[in-house]
Amino acid sequence: MKKILVANRSEIARRIIHTAQRMGIETVAVYSDPDANALHVREATQAVALGGAASADTYLRIDKLLAAARATGADAVHPGYGFLSENAEFAQAVVDAGLAWIGPPPAAIRALGSKAGAKALAQAHGVPCLPGYAGEDQSDERLAAEAARIGTPLMVKAVAGGGGRGMRLVTDLAQLSAALASARSEALAGFGCGDLLIERALLQPRHVEVQVFADAHGACIHLGERDCSVQRRHQKIIEEAPSPAVDAALRERMGACAVALAQAAGYVGAGTVEFLLDGSDLSAAGPPQGAKAPSGGSEPREAGSVGAQFFLMEMNTRLQVEHPVTEALTGLDLVEWQIRVARGEPLPLAQDQVHLQGHAIEVRLCAEDAHFRPHTGRVLQFSAPPATAFERAAPGALRFDHALEEGAEVTPHYDAMLGKLIVHAPTRAEAIAALVRALHSTRVLGLPTNRAFLAACLQHPVFASGQALVPFLSEHAADLQDLLLKSELKALAHCAVEAIFSSKISSDLPCALARPMRLRHQGQVHPVAVRELGGGRLQVEQAGAEPVTLQLPQHGVYCLAVGSRRWHWQSGGVDGWVEDASWEPAARADAAGGVTELRAPFNGKVVALPVAAGQALAAGDTVVVIESMKLEHSLSSPAAATVAELLVAPGQQVSPGQVLARFAPATKGAPA
Repeated sequence: MKKILVANRSEIARRIIHTAQRMGIETVAVYSDPDANALHVREATQAVALGGAASADTYLRIDKLLAAARATGADAVHPGYGFLSENAEFAQAVVDAGLAWIGPPPAAIRALGSKAGAKALAQAHGVPCLPGYAGEDQSDERLAAEAARIGTPLMVKAVAGGGGRGMRLVTDLAQLSAALASARSEALAGFGCGDLLIERALLQPRHVEVQVFADAHGACIHLGERDCSVQRRHQKIIEEAPSPAVDAALRERMGACAVALAQAAGYVGAGTVEFLLDGSDLSAAGPPQGAKAPSGGSEPREAGSVGAQFFLMEMNTRLQVEHPVTEALTGLDLVEWQIRVARGEPLPLAQDQVHLQGHAIEVRLCAEDAHFRPHTGRVLQFSAPPATAFERAAPGALRFDHALEEGAEVTPHYDAMLGKLIVHAPTRAEAIAALVRALHSTRVLGLPTNRAFLAACLQHPVFASGQALVPFLSEHAADLQDLLLKSELKALAHCAVEAIFSSKISSDLPCALARPMRLRHQGQVHPVAVRELGGGRLQVEQAGAEPVTLQLPQHGVYCLAVGSRRWHWQSGGVDGWVEDASWEPAARADAAGGVTELRAPFNGKVVALPVAAGQALAAGDTVVVIESMKLEHSLSSPAAATVAELLVAPGQQVSPGQVLARFAPATKGAPA
């Protein structure tokens, strides 16, 4: 194996390129038009343009990828994750072209790539599964009948793909029809297959997955588990290893099931078997804080988990986004293992030679706001926290897998993840503290990110005590968002003034007159008065608060203009956006909260308009459904109103700030 074509983009492409180069293997990057100047393109030995922007025209085109391999003399293909990584047709085409496929055999992908097929194989080999239906009859009538048989709560899932797309929870059978339509639409858009399955849902589970590895000589081992319970929209944002809920006995049971499933499918390479662990079976006692983690576990619960029930979700036949936490605990390079196994080498270790040390946590940094809405735009400033060599023995060691740089463009064509910060430490508590510090010192200005939200999640008492289950964010996201808003408002006056005055403050001459200002933050206008004291000092006066004296520039406050009167600022664990509304007419400045129109918060495509002009709406009713970054997002009426006008149609592309609908006051007797 002398040259690997990396059939992917962004941080995972960089990740593969770096390991291949360390092993003395040349690499070929491929790129879409928006990615022409991306870091992975510049770091590879060679690069080939695929032509086009959308995934369907570039990273999902088997013919273009194989043509790039032939043109560059590549003798192997690594698919990364996402895109075609779990596509058996692509794997087969690579093999048929005489190239090495760095992944499982096509037959194993077919057997396990479908959730329905994986469950059938699992049940035949004693792996526990939840009751459900995954038959060929996909009619709504059959699915409704099976749902009635299974009972609620139940989960509707896309048979193909993963990443939380095409999943809907149904707690009342009256919700089933809408859930089927929405899940089918998202699955078709994301995977080209609208087949669904339904299964009994666990309402208080943990999401625990087991990393397996197999070679072509019949050996198969597991490398421990990862807890991925903190999710939004069924997509992970925090992953850790080991799980706070798994002890050595449970790890052995889950690992044995994962290995059995992989071997039953004739698996080769890296794979992940995902389970739901019933949270109701676990002790309510939290893990002891600060205790040093033993080998093979990290601060386990005092109560044993031998009897805990777990059930198969699916098997991902690829490398996972969160593989770095396993690398941290084991000291192994899983991409190197993938390459060696694809070359026909045996696994480097046997099961009893695998040792887990310390605790690792990963967070996914995404281009989205605190309400999980994705955003596009340009990274105008970027500064990474100091990273150390990623060695498992180094307390607080930090790793940052990303493809960020100043000027990088975040487009609507791909998902919103910008990178992953991973910390490894002797204990879970130390890992949390180090990761919070790393997030606070990460600077990304120019577009919203979930940086502050991730830090708030890590510090939440439920997560900090090891008690976070899959519903964690549905139960606590609103409180976390309120906490962040209060932090922003507390810092608003001095950070906003820093942003506005940093480049135009007068010289040493003081001014006795206070300048009145109106600052808009998240739609609300806040009056302040600013007095220049001379020597770069300002006094900020705000109703109900003591005057604050500032010396500009302020240490630890980073500000950037993103428009003529709009600024983005960051200070520690706080992110804020502010507009200077001082020059607007007061009525306009104060009317931001009025319900007169609905605007698009991000780029996307309109996929549904469930309302009509003249229709009365209650607060929270869905007005428009937009698909962006591979997910569907429902935009709702913020208050009771009447639809006066719809300005878009299904299939139409929309941009941030575009008016989608206009409202009139709610008619008398309309729902509140």
